[in-house]
Amino acid sequence: MMTVEGTHKNGKVELTGPPPQVDESRVLVTFLEANGIDLAARGIDVTQAAELRARLKASAEDWERPEADIYDTDPTAFTPSGKA
Repeated sequence: MMTVEGTHKNGKVELTGPPPQVDESRVLVTFLEANGIDLAARGIDVTQAAELRARLKASAEDWERPEADIYDTDPTAFTPSGKA
């Protein structure tokens, strides 16, 4: 799974740029709050959010590696031999 930023205007979603190496794909569109994320509504404060970002940063580098692409594949697409 990958996230690509964009905007929604006049009933259309426009991406800030083309997603890398994707010709066709299902997508989920999440509408963000205009004034940022309400951390308190999610039960965390600014310090906790900063700590979470710092902890996830190292994992983000791993998820972007080509070897991690296997996690983007639907596991039900594999046959008993292990090939798609």
